[in-house]
Amino acid sequence: MTVDAEDVLAWIRAVAGEISARKEELTALDSAIGDADHGINMDRGMQAVLAKLDGTAPDDIGSLLKTVGMTLVSTVGGAGGPLYGTLFLELGVATAGMTQITLEDWTAALRGAVQGVQARGKAEPQDKTMVDALLPAVEALDKAVADGASFSDGLRRSADAAGEGMLATIPLVARKGRASYLGERSAGHQDPGATSAALIMRALQTALTQED
Repeated sequence: MTVDAEDVLAWIRAVAGEISARKEELTALDSAIGDADHGINMDRGMQAVLAKLDGTAPDDIGSLLKTVGMTLVSTVGGAGGPLYGTLFLELGVATAGMTQITLEDWTAALRGAVQGVQARGKAEPQDKTMVDALLPAVEALDKAVADGASFSDGLRRSADAAGEGMLATIPLVARKGRASYLGERSAGHQDPGATSAALIMRALQTALTQED
């Protein structure tokens, strides 16, 4: 199985739908340890992405992902805009000029994109950020590639790992972002950024495994 630009577009639309459906949940999580705007900001950004991509028929995966990233940077407030913008921009750089990608291509692209997010936000594992969902997703993809897994199985493993990483943020004390100001009081709350990151990884699986 390979993935083409239409598949990636289906993923982006699925992400927008999930973010819209769960924006209140994301905002509620953020209200506990942040600015209470993560769901609202992400929904605004993804709706802007849909408007930007409306009517397009892309064949270059990289250009599509770069458009998503640039739109998120310009429309999402708070820390989410620069970080998710970086994620998609780096995915776009890694897939520039490609009309189809394999599981190996996606794994390499996501690995580089997560490294870009870490460089931008200075986040390490267990800092209670989106990285805590994204790094396990990459590690699961690496293992899937090594096992010779199918694209759909790799995406399932990646989404499962991201979900586990999301839940693992609950007992952590935040060391980055607004949540870090709370110190020990940030423990016991699920990180909203890790939640939206896990949602994005699950949306990828559900959107693309229909094609496998």
